[in-house]
Amino acid sequence: MMRAAFCRTPGALGVDDVPAPTPGAGEVVVRVRQCGICGSDLHWYHGHMVLPVDCPGHEIAGEVAEVGAGVTSLKAGDRVAVEGIAACGNCRYCLAGDYQRCPAVGVVGMTIPGGFAEYVRMPARHCFRVPVGIDFPTAALSEPLGVAVHAVRLAGLAIGERVLVLGAGTIGLMAVIAARAGGAGEILVVARRPQQREAALALGADRVVGEDAASGLLGDALEAPIDLVIETVGGESDTLDTAVAAARPGGTICMLGAFTRSPVFPALFVLAKELRVIGSFVYGRSGARADFDVVLELLRRQGAEIARRLVTHRFPLESIGDAFRTASDKTTGSIKVMIAV
Repeated sequence: MMRAAFCRTPGALGVDDVPAPTPGAGEVVVRVRQCGICGSDLHWYHGHMVLPVDCPGHEIAGEVAEVGAGVTSLKAGDRVAVEGIAACGNCRYCLAGDYQRCPAVGVVGMTIPGGFAEYVRMPARHCFRVPVGIDFPTAALSEPLGVAVHAVRLAGLAIGERVLVLGAGTIGLMAVIAARAGGAGEILVVARRPQQREAALALGADRVVGEDAASGLLGDALEAPIDLVIETVGGESDTLDTAVAAARPGGTICMLGAFTRSPVFPALFVLAKELRVIGSFVYGRSGARADFDVVLELLRRQGAEIARRLVTHRFPLESIGDAFRTASDKTTGSIKVMIAV
């Protein structure tokens, strides 16, 4: 048996005893040590998303507890960061490295049991060894940083380009890190909260403005065109209007925010400006390197500072209700809330 968190009605989380998983062929069971609360977890917690599983959590770091038949890449005791998806491994997309596009892909904590539990079962190919010197809370940041690295890769950021990040939650701040690592010339951020503004500047943003100053940013964009806009807010926001207005003719908009309703889409201006609008979903592999390989190298070099700026609160699994309330209320100063399992 194991302890696991469940949310069976919006806003109500509890911890129960449930059977622990066992690995099948090609799988491992990971003893979860840290799992972060994501914005999509909050959408689900507040009843804005309907999901087929009751146990959330996909920002996972832990230790391999047991390996299934045929697994040779990992052994019990290995420290791992976990991709929050489970693809089939055999379809045309998986074989090409674009396993995030797998028609049968499962999402940890959304369509398959998640990481707010003592143990989670995963395909071994979605588990990456954590370099020496990276602790579990930092390793659990691999998942959101992987989302941002993947987005910057898909967007085709060129060295010296000007980037605008809309939103400064965890994904927005990770987008700052990824864009800086990818060679951005200047990074502008629209942030709502003081703790987000401070973190954005510390992590590589050149300028941060509040939502009330976004109109001035659009005027600035006329003088110094924005090559790439990364949208990270989602929800019920109208940020695509801002993104389209800010992007230069021929520029790119990359959508990372999880919209909970169909947003207003200014199609005429997308057409007239010949904008490229792309969606980016989690992470994958480009050639010999997975996005997580890039992420773990970034964390090896600057993970301590990233974690210091982002991980604002820590709770044990038994206090997960308090943790979700803290993550939901940004007046607490929260950015990334971690659960120690």
